[in-house]
Amino acid sequence: MRVGLDPRTLTAVYDRVAARYDVQHGLLTARADQRGRVLLVEQAVRVGDRVLDCGAGTGSTSLLAARKVGASGTVTALDASNGMLAVAKRRAAAAGLPTQIEFRTGDILALPFPDGAFDVVLSTYSICPLYKPADGAIELLRVTKPGGRIGIAHSAEPPGRVTRWLADVVEDIVWRFPSLSLGCRSVSVLPALENAGARVLFSRYIGVPLWPFFVVVVEKRGGGA
Repeated sequence: MRVGLDPRTLTAVYDRVAARYDVQHGLLTARADQRGRVLLVEQAVRVGDRVLDCGAGTGSTSLLAARKVGASGTVTALDASNGMLAVAKRRAAAAGLPTQIEFRTGDILALPFPDGAFDVVLSTYSICPLYKPADGAIELLRVTKPGGRIGIAHSAEPPGRVTRWLADVVEDIVWRFPSLSLGCRSVSVLPALENAGARVLFSRYIGVPLWPFFVVVVEKRGGGA
């Protein structure tokens, strides 16, 4: 697996691209990114939930979750990039949801919340750029209540040896330009979650052949089910 960018560089990259992130990421993924967000919210979020959106970026997933939880639920949007959060705040205000979403600056690898603080924790394309993606996934699990759900969408390896080789060649070129690659690369975090006792509720691969996304929802054990 390709080594991730250091956290300071990564934050600076996202601050720099915040204004164009939605268009850029949507074009590069053929809009599969939004399909993944919709899938996660549909599968993981319920009315009245307390939701944490980790690596919330420009707020696309937070807005979907806020509409799903309704007036009885809450959404906390956390990101390391204040530039991305500034865009998210403007989008929330335009959508008429500024008071339903709380915005926090923070690090996925050291979340500023106690154990079991949320019913649902989401991460859409924010695990892929992390220096230690598996550690990030376990941190999401930590702040989820027993019986709660963790939903993650991340870049994955394409199937087939030839397709993987071609994807690596393209990634080698794109990786030289952090503002284009956004530090994203294929990762694998489900084994870490399963080793920690999480149970898979839903999983699906989506996206274009060279750059697929893995969308997965797991349940944290201990909810009495």
